[in-house]
Amino acid sequence: MFDPHTLTILSLGFVLGLRHALDADHLAALSTVLAERPTVQASTAIGFFWGLGHTLMLLCVGGLLLALNLTIPDTLASLFEFAVGVMLVVLGLSLARRIYREQWHLHTHEHDGQPHVHLHSHHLKPDHAHGHWYQGSLRPLLIGMAHGLAGSAALMLIVLSTVTGIGQGIGYIVVFGVGSILGMVGVGAILSLPVVYSVTVGPRAYWMVQGLACLASIGLGLLMMVRIGLGGGWS
Repeated sequence: MFDPHTLTILSLGFVLGLRHALDADHLAALSTVLAERPTVQASTAIGFFWGLGHTLMLLCVGGLLLALNLTIPDTLASLFEFAVGVMLVVLGLSLARRIYREQWHLHTHEHDGQPHVHLHSHHLKPDHAHGHWYQGSLRPLLIGMAHGLAGSAALMLIVLSTVTGIGQGIGYIVVFGVGSILGMVGVGAILSLPVVYSVTVGPRAYWMVQGLACLASIGLGLLMMVRIGLGGGWS
């Protein structure tokens, strides 16, 4: 069905997509979102929607650039990466502000006879109604799209130097995206483990994990902004 060269390119794209999920800025952004939902199910769903948004943006930008035979200028690529740094700082500050101002705490209750734990705020709602994982898909989707836009320049350099046609280019982006989705689902599950474990230890341990996620996101975001601002680049 595929010639050996195409199979090699697609395999490479899939492996690089898996590896791409482990980038530090991806881990920092994901941790701030899943730290609010201390369950493996919610964390893997967040990873999936992050990867989906990332892939959709890469396909939109990559398909357009391939069709027009264009590349993203270095100055614009740096601007996109700087915007990701700003987003990481905002995500970290947003999580810290939410915990502090909305009086978040851990609360165990039942749905359909199944007990589970949720991050919960009586300051916002007097009862125990809350949204589940599928209702919080938009935020990680948009965050993934922002990361996809920032990473599109580097990906297109690889694509243009590897593929021999627009069909191979789109195929490469698709399998790269599938790899990144699977990678982010796995990363989400792994990163959820210390969060879930801290819930069993107690509120103080959970807040410490939350605090680490805040500091990591803010610190990495500031580092990205400084390095890009000084002309050193990030990726």
